[in-house]
Amino acid sequence: LYNKNIYPPYAGGGGFIMNGALAKRLHKTSETLELYPIDDVFLGMCLEVLKVSPVGHEGFKTFGIVKNKNSKMNKEPCFYRSMLVVHKLLPPELLQMWNLV
Repeated sequence: LYNKNIYPPYAGGGGFIMNGALAKRLHKTSETLELYPIDDVFLGMCLEVLKVSPVGHEGFKTFGIVKNKNSKMNKEPCFYRSMLVVHKLLPPELLQMWNLV
């Protein structure tokens, strides 16, 4: 489905931040490309056309966090305070952290 050897740089799923002007440009660009079934990669394909490179941020933990399941730190809201997006938490865990943070 993809005609290149590697995917373009893209923002990992779960969340990203962009300004409104870029969102409008992405919308227009998305209509010029054939839809690709992996949404993260499709976003990267659109960004590539626009010559915009995604930038990583430490607050986005799109592959989850390494944690010891028995650690008290996992229930400590300060541990999550600087994170913007965290994958691999169950819905009850997310609600608990949002309430605490």
